[in-house]
Amino acid sequence: MSCMPCLRARAMRKKNRNLRSSGGDEGGITSGLSSRHPFSIPKRNGFVSVGESCILKTNHFKPSTYCDNIYRYEVFMNYEFLSSGPSHATAISCGVKRAVMRKLCKMYRESHLRGRRPAYDGRNRLYASGPFSFESETFVITLQNEEDSLDYGQTPQRPTTVFSVTITYNAFLTGAIDSEEFIQACNTVLCESPIEGHFRVGRSFYRSSAMFHELGGGLKGCCGFYRSIQRSQMGLSLNIDTSYKAFIKPQLVIDFVAELLCRRISDGPINYIERLKIAKALHGIKVYVTHRGDVRKKYRISGLSSEGASKLSFPVGDHGTQKTVMQYFQEKHGYDIQHFVLPCLQVGNQQRPNYLPMEVCKIAEGQHYREQLNEEQLSALREVTCQRPIEKELAILQTSKLYNADPYTKEFGITFYNKLTTVEGRVLPPPYLKFLDRTGKNDVLVLPKVGKWDMWCKKMVNGGVVNTWACINFAWEVTDAHALNFCDELVLMCNVSGMDFRPEPVLPVAAYDPKSVARSLKKHHKRVMNILGPRRQKLDLLILILPDNNGTLYGDIKRILETDIGVVSQCCLAKHVFMPKKQYFANVALKINVKAGGRNTVLVSALERKLPRIGKIPTIIFGADVSHPHPGEGCSSPSIAAVVASQDWPEITKYAGLVSPQTHREEVINNLFNEETGGMIKEHLISFRRATGCIPGRIIFYRDGVSNGQLNQVLDVELSAIKKACASLDPCYSPRVTFVVVQKRHHTRLFSDNYDVVSTIYGSGNVLPGTVIDKEVCHPTDFDFYLCSHAVTKGVSRPVRYHVLWDENKFTANALQTLTNHLCYTYARCTSSVSVVPPVYYAHLLASRGRLYIKRGHEGSFPVLSENVKGVMFFC
Repeated sequence: MSCMPCLRARAMRKKNRNLRSSGGDEGGITSGLSSRHPFSIPKRNGFVSVGESCILKTNHFKPSTYCDNIYRYEVFMNYEFLSSGPSHATAISCGVKRAVMRKLCKMYRESHLRGRRPAYDGRNRLYASGPFSFESETFVITLQNEEDSLDYGQTPQRPTTVFSVTITYNAFLTGAIDSEEFIQACNTVLCESPIEGHFRVGRSFYRSSAMFHELGGGLKGCCGFYRSIQRSQMGLSLNIDTSYKAFIKPQLVIDFVAELLCRRISDGPINYIERLKIAKALHGIKVYVTHRGDVRKKYRISGLSSEGASKLSFPVGDHGTQKTVMQYFQEKHGYDIQHFVLPCLQVGNQQRPNYLPMEVCKIAEGQHYREQLNEEQLSALREVTCQRPIEKELAILQTSKLYNADPYTKEFGITFYNKLTTVEGRVLPPPYLKFLDRTGKNDVLVLPKVGKWDMWCKKMVNGGVVNTWACINFAWEVTDAHALNFCDELVLMCNVSGMDFRPEPVLPVAAYDPKSVARSLKKHHKRVMNILGPRRQKLDLLILILPDNNGTLYGDIKRILETDIGVVSQCCLAKHVFMPKKQYFANVALKINVKAGGRNTVLVSALERKLPRIGKIPTIIFGADVSHPHPGEGCSSPSIAAVVASQDWPEITKYAGLVSPQTHREEVINNLFNEETGGMIKEHLISFRRATGCIPGRIIFYRDGVSNGQLNQVLDVELSAIKKACASLDPCYSPRVTFVVVQKRHHTRLFSDNYDVVSTIYGSGNVLPGTVIDKEVCHPTDFDFYLCSHAVTKGVSRPVRYHVLWDENKFTANALQTLTNHLCYTYARCTSSVSVVPPVYYAHLLASRGRLYIKRGHEGSFPVLSENVKGVMFFC
């Protein structure tokens, strides 16, 4: 990659001198490389004071008392089998460890444990409210296995396991809230009681008898609750939230398969595609058999047989006599298999597979469904989770009562006030947005109302140009006449909205078979270029009409067009062709405009150079996210890192995007800087210089998807990469960097303090857009805040947490919160503010798009983005 010509040492030194001499609040650039390593997270330097004050409630509970001292013990567990066969060294699962410790505590509570109720973390830590009667002791616990192998005609192995458990005193923990170990111990105590009678998924608990909702496909949506003790400005706080998950219904496997396939099993044999679907859905699921009446022993499904019970044979007995599964069940159990053509369930390991007919197996209760839900199931689950704020608040309060009556929390002296914490918040004012009037000559300034605006009597502030375009129809039900009329309406809306969109396509609308999508796209593009080639033009836009249920067609189209052919596209579903609505065309026009290089709107404060901290110095804003493979995908499937960066200043509305594959489920982005290729940061800095003519003096890096346990690692690696990328352009180039982690997967919620005051709520009772808090429930020392920047009419709004990990730009609380809130009004795909800052939103879209670039069966290879699409917002 070539370096920027303008980043020569002399020019860069001059630039830095000019910036330093500017002084004032928009102070100059100094070296951002710290002598301290690893980088240290900055402390909070104040609280927000702009906007209107408001009183809010949060789902955090203040402690009334908590333990001052906790005794920590180390647990080492080993085992051996009471069987004729040899023992195999395999890891002990957390579930088995918990079962062993429950039995140990029950047996020795009154003697060795001095009547105490210790809390076990499922790994190697045991916490107690006082000392045991020993410093170190080894116990022998015998546990009857719930899971065993099913060796046909032989004595089952591993029916009983003997565990050797050594418990050793390790440390004495004082009640310091800045101790991560102390927080972990308190959370372990909280976990102990809800495990009884509940199914645990992460930090959430679901009761089997709780209300559930049918999701289809053999699944049910269950209601549960989440709990966690966290550090906050008020000391410890208990965060409680309602939670919902999809579980597999406890039913006969054969009934589950019928629901999964949406047909009766008797309607016909299972084909190859259906067999793959069944195997994927059932993999790892625990079942028990019904023909023996023994419901305690469970078996884990590892696969499906390729043959039915009437043909699948295996050796039986010492002489290895071959028998089919059907014969064996009839002779051994007197059971006649009815569905003998269905594949059998494979249980046990691959070395010694055993087979069970589907009809004699029932799915054990309490198993979380780990695969991705389809659209219908997601829609059904949303219906379950959709609560009004006051309903959710009452449900949380009801759950909080469980803890003060819990014997474990009582023993450790952990109690909480049974009311939601009241916190002072602010409602940040919305920014003014600039549009053009219908003539396209005069400015129109709009102040959004409750986070929303419309395009009535307005035009885009900068309309994009589409001189050459074409349309391909992949939906067989859409006629040429319907497709042509649809395109005419779409082009008309684009022009009315402010674009310069040529009415006639390069070629008439063409219909192609979706089964040969690659050949069709390349063929049509070649026909187009044969016409445009002599004029040295390129195809600006390709419109595609797709079937409503298009499977992998959408992904194939985007992969081919954006990595192979190099054309920006807009896909539309057939249902919108038959039922065209002006609002739909208006929304699509917004997306097409930014793909064509236009701007839909722009912040007035940006044009006036009044955006906090970045108005007077050229600034590039990054958004970064990593998309991981779905559960069930193999280790060969990579994670996809996406980084977008603003390409205009001072407007900050246009973004370019880059994607890069990396190690399976690796969260830290490893291609921000690369000594050989330059990396994504360097490439974005170069493109920013080309697009704006400016060298960015400030960098704001919004990073999505980082958990609290990964903050230091991400900061150390990724901030270092940003610094190296800048220095690789010129050793003297060191812009000031602010690194902000954006967290959406948390359980903090905000509620109005008074639902009767209509002016303080929106919709069904949610807080107003722009509501922000940085007190009470926020971090005691770090610079963080919760911002609800969008309007929610259905359900409960979820604020986004912004956590500053590095800040050389010296943002105040007012400056960073105002900037972040204003940016949320610049998202290109809608006429409302969005819940998360747009560069992060774009990075998320791009990371998901990058996953579509992976061809099935070719996970090891990843295509490169075409240069023709890199500079525009093709991912919108």
